Amino acid sequence: MSVLSTILWFLIAIGILVVVHEFGHYLAARLAGVKVLRFSVGFGKPLLSRRFGRDRTEWVLSALPFGGYVKMLDEREGEVPAAEAHRSFNRATVWRRFGIVSAGPIANFLLAIVFYWALFLHGLPAMKPMIGEPPAGTPAAHAGLAAGDEIRRVNGHETQSFQDLRLNLLRAGVAGGELVLDLANGRSVRLDAAPMQTENLEQDILRPLGIVRFDPVLDPVIGRVLPDGAAARAGFQPGDRLLAAAGDPLASWQDWVQMIRQHPAQPLRIEYERQGRRGELTVVPDAVDEAGQRVGKIGAGPQIDEAVLAMLMTEVRYGPVDALWHGAVKTWDMSLFTLEMMGRMVMGQVSWKNLSGPLTIADYAGQSAALGWISFVGFLALVSVSLGVLNLLPIPLLDGGHLMYYVAEVFTGRPVSERTMEIGSRIGMILLLLLMSFALFNDLQRLIGG
Repeated sequence: MSVLSTILWFLIAIGILVVVHEFGHYLAARLAGVKVLRFSVGFGKPLLSRRFGRDRTEWVLSALPFGGYVKMLDEREGEVPAAEAHRSFNRATVWRRFGIVSAGPIANFLLAIVFYWALFLHGLPAMKPMIGEPPAGTPAAHAGLAAGDEIRRVNGHETQSFQDLRLNLLRAGVAGGELVLDLANGRSVRLDAAPMQTENLEQDILRPLGIVRFDPVLDPVIGRVLPDGAAARAGFQPGDRLLAAAGDPLASWQDWVQMIRQHPAQPLRIEYERQGRRGELTVVPDAVDEAGQRVGKIGAGPQIDEAVLAMLMTEVRYGPVDALWHGAVKTWDMSLFTLEMMGRMVMGQVSWKNLSGPLTIADYAGQSAALGWISFVGFLALVSVSLGVLNLLPIPLLDGGHLMYYVAEVFTGRPVSERTMEIGSRIGMILLLLLMSFALFNDLQRLIGG
């Protein structure tokens, strides 16, 4: 996907999430009787500005698209006409202020529920939680797991797809200890595993457990060619049967993948067959960093028989009511998981290298959009949950910091002093700058590392 397209989808994603978040604040303020002066998507210099409604609220699109804000009438920020003083934010009761501030994150959680509801209602295609042959000596091999076993639950948590299996194993495995796996055939097995290495949670962290995805033996026939990949540059087309690489015969797609991975940035002479005619092409696999190892990739996928695909795939689908319930449960689970991972980062149990910034989010936005609307909506739901959780953290300048002040006000009976909030804002600014700098540093490391 081109850089321009990636930026476009990133702006669309950020725009949706910010508008929903800020509209939560706006709607709660209106319901609480507080006057809204400005609704801004983005920060900095206004690019577009219009006034609407009885209060002539200014609706603004600003130059910097990384966020937004709702500005309310407030006597602490300027002179307020006596006739409108009762509509000032600072004059609202503490519970109304609490509701206005919390409405932003709540709106993000509700958006995630709606997205997950739509996905579950439509039906989510997914890989079955079926595993391949565990490598010798791994906990899965010692427990007697075998290729083709389908894992239905991990420590009691249901796994309807391989993605669910990975998430549940990650959640249980970070702390280490015993893992109880319930299989589709009625068996239960126990894995004693050391705490997972958390240096990079994007890599294949399940392999040390011996949990690998089931891969049936596939014919070495190309089914899909990515437009910007090495395969497209070399001239390969869907339907090409791969016969040999560097003189070595290829019996399966797995042989082909292994050959490509072992030759990053090295030219390979490929013998192939296209519509009954043999030919030769030279491909130079792109070199990428994967879990600290330099491997080759060419941007091509296999041709998969429909019967094989049916054996590997499942569809997660519910009726309207059940889909709403499962959407709420999914949002709750992801919120707890996000909060748990943040807590483990603070405690030093999970590496801070897993923190992602705008560059990684933009990359994921572009990749998910390229895969179709289902992937993009799933991405939006996940980021919306993360945005909701992040804004509830008790850090000054974030919504959670303001809520912390209001909780203190409830217990003390008086608002937090301006001096205290000023000091808190400075501390919050420093913390957020450090967090953003670290996330951006991680992004650049991922970018440089491929």
